[in-house]
Amino acid sequence: MTGRLVLGATPMGDVGDASPRLRAALASADVVAAEDTRRTKSLAAALDVTITGRVVSFYDQVETARLPGLVAEIEAGNTVLLVTDAGMPSVSDPGYRLVAACVDADLAVTCLPGPSAVTTALALSALPVERFCFDGFAPRKRGARESWLSTLVTEGRTCVFFESPHRIADTLADAVRVLGGERRGAVCRELTKTYEEVRRGTLAELAEWAAEGVRGEITVVLDGARPVAARPEDLVDEVERRVADGERLKDACGAVATEGVSKRELYDAVLAARNS
Repeated sequence: MTGRLVLGATPMGDVGDASPRLRAALASADVVAAEDTRRTKSLAAALDVTITGRVVSFYDQVETARLPGLVAEIEAGNTVLLVTDAGMPSVSDPGYRLVAACVDADLAVTCLPGPSAVTTALALSALPVERFCFDGFAPRKRGARESWLSTLVTEGRTCVFFESPHRIADTLADAVRVLGGERRGAVCRELTKTYEEVRRGTLAELAEWAAEGVRGEITVVLDGARPVAARPEDLVDEVERRVADGERLKDACGAVATEGVSKRELYDAVLAARNS
């Protein structure tokens, strides 16, 4: 028999989101590697599923030590089901190293799709999500957090990240300073749970709301930066650089011209700059 690693997405709050395939995998896997064994056993009980395989812990502090044993189980032909406390394994949760180890050993890896805070928050945000990036948890310290936020000043994609309820107010206040209060966002709290809440608005509005205190597990969605229309004078230096490298002025203007700045406008701007 061929063993395999199965990544199982677990409910974020509502057990009704558990897929039939997850139920079957919990009941049949030879080994269930769980971020928190107690929570996994509670989930199985809520689903009326009996776990027949061996249950082992697989959290950040023991992940590296557990790898050889789990890989050996799969090599022996067993099925190892990997689950975390909520959502998809390896997405800001344990799992990446085990997947990589199995791939390196040429072992089968498959996934049971299901709940994800990232895609759920994107869908609820009411922001453009054709293109997005995921940045995990925001940095804890202010200096590192502000440096990270500065990378989003010109980021055109919608950005999703996780944050602690104890730091969300500070993070949003920093975001207002770095990104501006008019940038739009959404703060999603306790997704799929009884007290689910989604706050949408400008960063200034969200920061004011969060200052009063926020509880629960939080996913934040930030709107991407809007492109700023180029001005002819902003492109003069690039034209002059090309000219210095040997290009004819008209050719350089044609190469640098953009949708918002025509070749003629750019040519006139270069001449005006030279005359001044």
